[in-house]
Amino acid sequence: MTRWLRICLAMLIASMLSACGYNEIQRLDEQVNAAWSQTLNQYERRAELVPKLVNSVNAYMVNERTVLTQVTEARAKVGSIQLNAADLDNPELMARFQDAQDQLSSSLSRLLAVSENYPQLKSDGLFRDLMTQLEGTENRIATERGRYVEAVQHYNLYIRQFPNLITAKIFGYQPKQNYGVARQGEIMRDPEVRFDVPASAQ
Repeated sequence: MTRWLRICLAMLIASMLSACGYNEIQRLDEQVNAAWSQTLNQYERRAELVPKLVNSVNAYMVNERTVLTQVTEARAKVGSIQLNAADLDNPELMARFQDAQDQLSSSLSRLLAVSENYPQLKSDGLFRDLMTQLEGTENRIATERGRYVEAVQHYNLYIRQFPNLITAKIFGYQPKQNYGVARQGEIMRDPEVRFDVPASAQ
């Protein structure tokens, strides 16, 4: 009889947790973490391209050491910030991460603008291949960041609805900061990796 009572109690608890949204909160939380992991993968891919890019332009840009140094330093700063899914609830660390990524994006843009002054560099096969990879990676970063924004929106909406909000409070689930929401339009646009910068824009 005690065994049956335990089984019935376990089934009742499982039913209650399912009905109150616990399982869905778990699913949405994992979806947010997965989306963030994919975003990080693309950022890491970009960071891995930077040393190859710097090496490929180094021989051509002998008068552009400042730009190359800025790219290298921005890449080092990105590499010094290690994140995982638990850090999504740390606004200070996320702000530092975003700032480092923005600095890298900015320094890469300057490098690409300066490269316009070097026709031989632009005709180099390795440089062209790296630029193609960089452009593809920037597109994937924008896509994955957009997916992350959507995953956080779905999670936050779900845990704020009744009766899910009760379950969320009981188990300590808080709304997540939506990384990049204020800049969603910028996140979703195509990256500006160009090879035909007019002289007036340089």
